Order: sequence, then C-alpha cells, then structure tokens
Amino acid sequence: MKFSTKNLVSLAVFGTLWGISEITLGTLFKTLNIPLSGVLLSVIGLTIALIGRIFVPKKGSTLFIGVIAMLLKMFSLGGVVIGPMIGIISEAIVAEVVLSLTGKPRLGTLILAGSLSVLWVLAQPFVTNPLLYGRTVFVVWEKVINNGGQLLGLGNNAVFWILGIMICIHLASGAIAGIISWTLGRTLQKRVGISSVE
Repeated sequence: MKFSTKNLVSLAVFGTLWGISEITLGTLFKTLNIPLSGVLLSVIGLTIALIGRIFVPKKGSTLFIGVIAMLLKMFSLGGVVIGPMIGIISEAIVAEVVLSLTGKPRLGTLILAGSLSVLWVLAQPFVTNPLLYGRTVFVVWEKVINNGGQLLGLGNNAVFWILGIMICIHLASGAIAGIISWTLGRTLQKRVGISSVE
C-alpha cells in the first residue's frame, strides 16, 4: 500500500522514537543489569510501533517503523549490535503479519500483535545463537532455563514450570504493550483532532 508524505513523516517519527529508546534504554538496562531487559525494551518499542499503526492503519506501516528503528540501532554504543537489530525487525515483522491479517487496529488485534511479538524475545536465542555464535540449541535451552530458574527462584529441575511461567510473562507483557498503545494512541488522536493519518 502506498504511503502519503504525511504518512511517511508520521512513520519516521515513530520509528525514530523506537530507535532512540533502544539506543538509550538498551545501554542503560545493560549497564544496570536489569532482569528481563529484553522484554522491557520490546514492550516499549512495540508500544511505540503499535501507536504508529493506529495513526497510519495501513499494511506495511509497522514494518516501516521497525526498519527505521533497526537502522538507528546501528548507532548504539559499541557499534553494530546484530542480535538486537534482528530482534527489532523480527518483532516488527510479527506485529505486521498479525495486524495485516486482522484488518484495522483494534484493542484485541493490538493485544495479539504485542503478545506474539514479545514472545519472540524468548524464542529468538534459539534462532540467532546457533546462526551467529555457533551455539547448539541445547546450550541455548540450558541458558534459558538457568536464567529463568534464577529469576523465578526455582530449581532447574522445574523445567516445565520455568518455561510455562516465562511464556506467560512474555505474553502478558506483550498484551500490556497492546493495551497501552490502544489507550495512548486513541488519546493522542483525540488531542490532535484526527481519527487517523491519511
């Protein structure tokens, strides 16, 4: 679908906001060693991207926002960060697919898009670690379970509990992103006096 100049400006703004949040907060969270920092960054970024989708409810708009954010992530301290860049574009792709298949953004579709996109944060290491760093899936699995067990205060023998709770945390966090984006998006639209950017 074609975007007007006004659409492109709006998408560029939201993409820049996502990118800046990744650059600044990503560095801060890493420095402070905050638990589930990837989930927090994903929630923030997707909230911005989903608000952008509300303003420009056209196929491809969420992906466009993600591409801009990914490109800006290259300017993070320490140079190109391949993993987070893949994460950003992957989350944007997941959200784009969900929203493109479900039509005009609604609360339910935003919750679904947010939930599945944040869930990707949990799944991504199983794809990127073997491809980029040569780690086996078993090593990645072990790390995920160890980290989850430490976070939840459970022993590594409670594998199914750890995995189930971690999946629920990611899905719930994504749902929160969807709810926040719906609420803020509609509030912003009312304040600027438009229903969507044409």
